Order: sequence, then C-alpha cells, then structure tokens
Amino acid sequence: MSDFNQMYLSALHNVTWVDPSEFTFANEQQKQWLLAQDSLSRRLESCCQSLTVSLLENETVAASTLNTQELSLVGSIDCLRRQVILHGDDSPWVFGRTLIPTSSLIDQKYDLARQGNIPLGLTVFSVKNTRRDALQVGSIETAVGRLLARRSRLWMNEKPMLVAELFLPLSPVYTVESIDDNE
Repeated sequence: MSDFNQMYLSALHNVTWVDPSEFTFANEQQKQWLLAQDSLSRRLESCCQSLTVSLLENETVAASTLNTQELSLVGSIDCLRRQVILHGDDSPWVFGRTLIPTSSLIDQKYDLARQGNIPLGLTVFSVKNTRRDALQVGSIETAVGRLLARRSRLWMNEKPMLVAELFLPLSPVYTVESIDDNE
C-alpha cells in the first residue's frame, strides 16, 4: 500500500465519529454529500466522465481485528474487508473501507466478494430493498488538510455491511456547488 493510501487508512481509523446533529458542516453542499441516503458512487458518477475503482484490499479478516464500534454495527463475525479508492476522471476522490460480515455474503443476488473494480454502491443500490442507517460523520486533519468522512451501515436484503468513506482533497464534496438530490 502506498504512503498516501496508508495515510488515508490511518486517517479513517482516527476519525471521531459523531451523529450528524452534533457536527458543524462548512456549508449546505457538504451537508448534502455527507447525509445522502442514496449511492455515493452514483453521485460521484454524475460529476465526471469516468468513475473508476482502485482495489487496494479484498480479504477476509477475523472479527477480533475489528474495533468495538465496528463490532456493535456488524456483529462479532469474520468480515470481508474491502478497501478502495474511487477516482473521478483519474483523480482520487474517495478512500473507502467496507466490512461485509461473511454471513452477509450468503444468499445474495451478487457475489460481493468478487466485486473487483466495480463501485460497490452501484451493485448494492441496484437491489430494491437497500437502506442505510447508523449514519455518522466526522473530519480529521491530515498532511493534505482537513478531510471529511462518513460511516454508515448499509442493509442489502436485510444483511448488514459497514461502509466508511474518507473524502479526499480533490473530491467534489469540496468543489461542486450544487448537486442533484434526485428527489
């Protein structure tokens, strides 16, 4: 893993997660991005010509490697840990880390363990009964500046996964003045 990717992973691990009601958003645009209930991948796609994924890790990890908060959100079970960087037009936009309990991989329409370079959000939100809960937000000072982050539990066919996203400096969360809420 490159030094930058290691820095992003470390930053994500060190975010102090809070309820959105306790967070001070810099502006309405950032609030909309961080609180969005739909697919982040689809939102990012609308801001570029090409959304691509760099798969950094896709391996099963023991439940004992998860922290207390993660265990409370996905249960005490081994998980597939997927770490990626989402790129918009070749610029790194989001560092993502997903924990999918091995029990959530069973009886799914899609094989999430073989997602590869396809954005997870495109697959998960293609299922009708997908929902998001336990949304938390935060920010952290890094060598490249203050970065925003969010973490939430997604339910796909009533099976959980925990998704944490660190918005990198070139991400549209910091630059796009308006976004389509698709409402």
